[in-house]
Amino acid sequence: MFDKIYKLISNDIGIDLGTANTLVYLKGHGIVINEPSVVAVNVKTNQILAVGSKAKEMLGRTPGHIRAVRPLVDGVISDFEVTEEMLSYLINKADKMSKKFARPRVLIGVPSSTTNVETRAVYDAAHSAGAREVFLVEEPLAAAIGMKLPIKDPVGSMVIDIGGGTTDIAVISLGGIVKSKNLKIAGDRLNNDIVTYMRDEFKILIGDRTAETVKIAIGSTLPGEYMETEVRGRDILTGLPREVVVTDSDIREAISLSIKELLEGIKDVLETTPPEILSDIMHRGIFLSGGGALLLGLDQFLQNSLKIPVYVVDDPLSMVARGTGIVLDDLNTYKEVLIGNQDELPPR
Repeated sequence: MFDKIYKLISNDIGIDLGTANTLVYLKGHGIVINEPSVVAVNVKTNQILAVGSKAKEMLGRTPGHIRAVRPLVDGVISDFEVTEEMLSYLINKADKMSKKFARPRVLIGVPSSTTNVETRAVYDAAHSAGAREVFLVEEPLAAAIGMKLPIKDPVGSMVIDIGGGTTDIAVISLGGIVKSKNLKIAGDRLNNDIVTYMRDEFKILIGDRTAETVKIAIGSTLPGEYMETEVRGRDILTGLPREVVVTDSDIREAISLSIKELLEGIKDVLETTPPEILSDIMHRGIFLSGGGALLLGLDQFLQNSLKIPVYVVDDPLSMVARGTGIVLDDLNTYKEVLIGNQDELPPR
C-alpha cells in the first residue's frame, strides 16, 4: 500500500554514475540529464561553483583558488564530499522536472568490480544527497537490461561496457553475471596514451581535453579513410605554442597497446566461460555499449580478432541509464539484479 502511495508522491530516478559523464533517467520522462562528471570548487570557501558542462569548461583554465575536479576515478569515488554535492545537484535538478512531495527513490549503476566499501560510499553519498531509498546495480547488467537482452532466460549474453574510467566485460545468464572482468582500460586511458604519444613523438605537450577531442575526431582501430587534424600545444624544447598535423595512423599507434590489452581481457573472460554459454555467445554475438564503443572500427577489430560477431548497440552512451529506468519501472521483477540492500552493506 505504501509503495503505491509513494509512486504518486515521489519520483524514481536512475543514475549512470560514470567517471567521464553522468546520465540521469527520470521515470516518465526518459533521460533528462547528461552532464560531465566534473565539479568546480572554490578552495577558499569550499563553495561549489559549477557542476557538469560548466565545470568541465574550467578544466585546465582555473586560477589558484578554484579547483575543477572529477570526483570519480576509474569508476570509484575518490572525493566523497564533492561526489555528494554532484549527486545532490543532479538529483534535485531531475526532481524539479516533476515536482513531488516526498524525496525520490534512486537507482545507481556501479562497476562490476566495486568492493563492499566502495558500494557503501556510493550508497551513503546518494542518501546524503537527498534520496529516500537507494538501490545499486552493476553497470553491465543495467546495460544488458537497457539493450533488452533476455538476461533472465537460460541463454548466455556477453556485454562489454566501455566507459571513461573502466571497461566492464560480463557474461550474463539467468539474471546474474556468470563471468566478469573489470579493466582500467577505457576512454581516460586512451586519452593518456595520446598525450604521451604527442609528447614522445611530436615533442609537444597537450591536455586531456585536447587528447579527447583528437580521439573523437580521428581515433580508429583499423586503417580506413585517411583522416588528419591540427593539434595545438606547448613545444617541449622552446616552451612556446606550436601546431602540428596528426593523422589517424598516429592515433592508432598511440592507442594500440591499450586496445591490445582490452582484447586480451575479453579473451580471458571467454576462456573461462562455460562451453554451453560460449556457444550462445558465438551464435548471438557480443554487444558493445558506453562511449568507448563509438571508437571507429572497434567492433570490426574485435570481430576479426575473436571470430565472434560484435555489435555496437544504438545510442551506446545511454544504455546503463536506460537499464536503470527499466529496473525502476518494475523493481519486483528485477529484484535479484540489485546489489543487496542497505542492511547487507558494510557499516559506515
